[in-house]
Amino acid sequence: MTVTATSVGESDDVQPRTAPAQRARLPRLVPAATAALSGVLLYVSFPPRTLWWLALPAFAAFGWVLRGRSVKAGLGLGYLFGLGFLLPLLVWTGVEVGPGPWLALVAIEALFVALVGAGVAAVSRLPAWPVWAAAVWIAGEAARARVPFHGFPWGKIAFGQADGVFLPLAAVGGTPVLGFAVVLCGFGLYEVISLAVEARRTRAIPRSAAITALLSLAVPPLAALAALPLVSDKAQTGTATVAVIQGNVPRAGLGFNEQRRAVLDYHARETERLAAEVKAGKAARPDFVLWPENSSDIDPFANPDARTVIDRAAKAIGAPISVGGVVERDGRLLNEQILWDPEKGPLDTYDKRQIQPFGEYLPLRSLLDMINKSWTSMVRQDFSRGSEPGVFTLDGTKVGLATCYEAAFDWAVRDTVTHGAQMISVPSNNATFGRSEMTYQQLAMSRIRAVEHSRTVTVPVTSGVSAIILPDGTISQRTGMFVADSLVQEVPLRSSETPATRFGVLPELALVLVAAGGLGWAVAVRVRGRRAGDV
Repeated sequence: MTVTATSVGESDDVQPRTAPAQRARLPRLVPAATAALSGVLLYVSFPPRTLWWLALPAFAAFGWVLRGRSVKAGLGLGYLFGLGFLLPLLVWTGVEVGPGPWLALVAIEALFVALVGAGVAAVSRLPAWPVWAAAVWIAGEAARARVPFHGFPWGKIAFGQADGVFLPLAAVGGTPVLGFAVVLCGFGLYEVISLAVEARRTRAIPRSAAITALLSLAVPPLAALAALPLVSDKAQTGTATVAVIQGNVPRAGLGFNEQRRAVLDYHARETERLAAEVKAGKAARPDFVLWPENSSDIDPFANPDARTVIDRAAKAIGAPISVGGVVERDGRLLNEQILWDPEKGPLDTYDKRQIQPFGEYLPLRSLLDMINKSWTSMVRQDFSRGSEPGVFTLDGTKVGLATCYEAAFDWAVRDTVTHGAQMISVPSNNATFGRSEMTYQQLAMSRIRAVEHSRTVTVPVTSGVSAIILPDGTISQRTGMFVADSLVQEVPLRSSETPATRFGVLPELALVLVAAGGLGWAVAVRVRGRRAGDV
C-alpha cells in the first residue's frame, strides 16, 4: 500500500509540471506550421487554378515567420515552406515511377528554399528589408535554375502569374523581375499589416518604415500598370496561318513509348483529316504545320516506313511540317525537330539542348542501378544535347523552337528570338504524366514566354493540352486532354524586342547582386554588434 501511495504522489507531482511544458511548446510549433501551410498556399496559387493573388498572403505569412529570426531558424522554416510548396507542385514527377524520385527531387529542391529562408531571416532586420528579402528569393531561384544537373527552374514564382496583374513585368525583365515584384509585394503586405497593428498599440511608428512598407506593396502593381504598353498582340511583320496537330496516344503513361508506330500514325491521320477539311473548305489552309515532341519516335531517316507516313501527311496538307522525332546519328541519340517539306522531304533539324535529367539521361547511372534497376531500365540510352538554337524558316516565317522542358529555362527561349524568331513553338510530350497538373503548369510557362518576348507561342502536345497563345499571353485556342484534335489560326508575327529580350540575364544578375549586398550588410551589422558586445 505504501508503494502505491508513493506512485500516486509522484504522478500527481509530475502532472502540473508537464502541462505547462506542453503549453510552452505549442507556440514554438506555430511558426513551423505557418511556414508549411504558407508553402501550400503558394502552391494553390499555381495553375491549373487561377488564384494567382494567393501568392501575396503566402509570402506575407512567410515574412511573418522569418522576420527577426535567427539564421538557423530561417533555415528550418524555409525548408518547411519549400516542402509545403514543392511536394504538391511536383507530385506529377512520380506518376509513373512511384514516390521515390518525387520525394528525392522535392527534398533536394527544398534545400534551396531553406537557404533562402536563412537569407531572408538574416536581412529581415535591415531597413527596407522586403527589398533585400525579395532579391534573396530571386537569387535562390537563379541558383535552382542552374544546379544540380543544369538546374530545375520548375516552380519559379513567375510561372504562377499568367493570369495575374503583374504579368506585364515579364516584358520588362523576364521571369526574375516578374517574380521579384510578386515576392516584394507579398513581404510588403506583411510589413503594412505589421505596422498597422503596431500603430494601434503604440500610436506611433517610424515614418521611414511606413514609407518603405507602403512602397513595397504599391510599387509592383503600379510598375506592372506602367509596363502595359509593352504588351501587344498586333502584327508587325504580317501574319501566318498555323496548324497545331494533337494526334493523341494509344494510352497514357510510359507505355506509349512501346507503341511508337501508333503515335506516328495518329498524328499523320489527324493531319490528313485536317487536309480533308481544308479541301472541303471547312478549315483555312495552313502555311505550315506543327507536330509535337515524340510524334515520330521511329527514326524517319533510318526507317523507310516512317518516312513514307510523314511524306504522305505533308503532301496531303500541302505545307511544311515540323516533326518531333527521336533520331540516332553518329552514335548519338537526339530529341530532334525535323523540318519536313512536302516536296523535298527533311530540310533542317533542331536538336533539343536542355535535356531532362532522369528522363532523357541518367546522372549517377551506376548508383541508381544499385538502388533500383527498374529506374535505369526506363532510360536505357542517354540522349545527347544539341548545341545550336532552333529557328526554322517555314513558308517564309521564322519559328523559334523550345522543346518541352526547355520552356522552363529563360535562355533556351530567349535565344530563339535573338536569332530572328517571329513566333515561338513549344512542342511537348506530356503523355507520360497522364492527367496531372504538369501540362497546365507548362502551358502557363508558355504564356509567360509569350509576354516576355512579345511573340505568338504555339504548344503542340501529343495528348494535350495543345494551345495557341497570342503575344499578350491570351490563350486563343486550346484542345482537351487525350483527344485527337487540330487548331488552325492566323496569328500575328512580330519582330521587335522587349526590354526582357534585350537585357537577357542582366536583370537577374542585378537582383542577385542586390541580394548579395543585403546579405553582406546583414553580416557586417552582426559582426559590429558582436564587437560592441565584447567591448
